[in-house]
Amino acid sequence: ILSKDSVTVAVDAVVYFRISNATVSVTNVEDAARSTKLLAQTTLRNILGTKTLTEMLSDREAISLQMQITLDEATEPWGVKVERVEVKDVRLPIQLQRAMAAEAEAAREARAKVIVAEGEQKASRALKEAAEVIAESPSALQLRYLQTLNSISAEKNSTIIFPLPIDLLSSFFHRATPKVMTKTHSS
Repeated sequence: ILSKDSVTVAVDAVVYFRISNATVSVTNVEDAARSTKLLAQTTLRNILGTKTLTEMLSDREAISLQMQITLDEATEPWGVKVERVEVKDVRLPIQLQRAMAAEAEAAREARAKVIVAEGEQKASRALKEAAEVIAESPSALQLRYLQTLNSISAEKNSTIIFPLPIDLLSSFFHRATPKVMTKTHSS
């Protein structure tokens, strides 16, 4: 069956009907069962030809109900009562299934990339804010340096070599400058 959006699909449907008036059925139609089956096939083609693939897959109940009403009206003069119609299966060609799977995978990957990009953007903002705080207060940078040293020392490394910024040590040099005493020698 060709859908409204030009997709070829195979559809399985079941029609449950009964002969409601045997006399009318025998006089008005040669083979009520065969005629009902053929009418169901053409009705299914006509209805599904007006639907897109998405509608076929999602609106099976509505399609079944529409078919039941249409068939029941058409077969009433034959003495046939259509009790129920069910669209059992909509099968897509293998190539279309693969294409749809690839499209879905691409959509998932695109969403994942957007999530990663949003995370990186938030991390960049946080780093920018941290840099602004550190720029406003040099002591915050020294505190962060000491925190980093503390976390490194907690690891099980045998040797840790780290540079000390001159700014950090300068306060120690000013405090510990030796006072030079001069001695006078007398001869």
